[in-house]
Amino acid sequence: MDPLDVVSHLERVKPVYQPVFSAVKHDIIGYEVLGRYWHEGEWVSLGRFFHDAQVPEDFKLEVDQHLLQLAIEDMVEHDMNGNLFINRNAKQLMLESGEPLLTTLHHYEEKGFDMSRIVLEITEHDFDEDFEMLNHLLLYYKTYGIQIAVDHVGAKSSNLDRLRQLEPHILKVDSKILSGVDSSGYQDILYSLSMLARRIGAALIFENIEDAYQLYYAWKHGGRYYQGFYLARPSFSFLEPFSQQPLIKEHVDGFIKREKSLIEERLAHVLKWDQRIRGLLDHWDGPKRVDSFLDKVTGYFDEESFRMYVCDSNGRQISSNFRKREETWKKETDILGTNWAFRPYFLENMVQMRLWNKGRLSDLYSDIETREMIRTFSFPLSDHHYIFIDIKYAYIYDHESLLI
Repeated sequence: MDPLDVVSHLERVKPVYQPVFSAVKHDIIGYEVLGRYWHEGEWVSLGRFFHDAQVPEDFKLEVDQHLLQLAIEDMVEHDMNGNLFINRNAKQLMLESGEPLLTTLHHYEEKGFDMSRIVLEITEHDFDEDFEMLNHLLLYYKTYGIQIAVDHVGAKSSNLDRLRQLEPHILKVDSKILSGVDSSGYQDILYSLSMLARRIGAALIFENIEDAYQLYYAWKHGGRYYQGFYLARPSFSFLEPFSQQPLIKEHVDGFIKREKSLIEERLAHVLKWDQRIRGLLDHWDGPKRVDSFLDKVTGYFDEESFRMYVCDSNGRQISSNFRKREETWKKETDILGTNWAFRPYFLENMVQMRLWNKGRLSDLYSDIETREMIRTFSFPLSDHHYIFIDIKYAYIYDHESLLI
């Protein structure tokens, strides 16, 4: 389509609405506004129009303003509650210092449409523009109650500092990334994003959900909101707020059942290892005979472990490493005396073990030596000595509950 035709025939431009569903009540909490254009006998997406760098920004702004006006009028006419998600790029927003958007919203605020119902979506790529100017403008919008969402978040992990500075209300994650070749690496980025979201008080939206697995992934990784064809396609009309509640509830009930089962299975592993070490405590004869003690322990963890050692309460290793190589446990003395207290949560975990007198299982992490994903089971041998048993990846892989 010719961009000039679109701008010259705004009567052929209409908004469609894609619902955003809540993980809390499984209802619709708002709609994202998308554009359609009547072209050669059918309604076609305006996505190409908005993403074409050759289309002048003032053209895009004019069409976006038209869509926004129609969308707000639709919501008011149909007495619809909830938020309205609108997309803008940085160049559009900074035209005329961002006033066109505020002028439109002020007009409808006088008719009872609260500005706090607007969620302004920008993409992470917009950070490549003049970020300071963009940040200043978005802070200005926030003073009117406008919510800020960052779309395609995680596309550039180097922007985490800018996300922290911006403090958006919402971070949007593209579920399609799960099908990519780098999806495993993306999960590490997502973990960082979820931690950042908690710190700044932002909600996570998972968009482009196209199947049950992606819905599960969104739910499991703290998604507060869901969006995608699997739940509802864009439509010219609004849906009943709880129209998809039975579908979402059925899936979530299944997710909960599965997660509880996996948690119970994982805790059963911890309890089994805890009891196994307790049964060996009669052989613990203090730090002077620590290697003899470990030599005995290896036989009880031959299937699960590939490495074990003992540290004191300050994190200093007082034993040799017992390392399994080619199905044989070997003693490595060169590691003796090293200190591991610098590791995150190391001292906190040891204090907790001493206070509760229970073994602990670490999160899944990448081992520096082997570069494989492992877990570590640790247990208090006394108030001042702790055993650390590294669980090998092959064992973890065979037990799904240890993979999550």
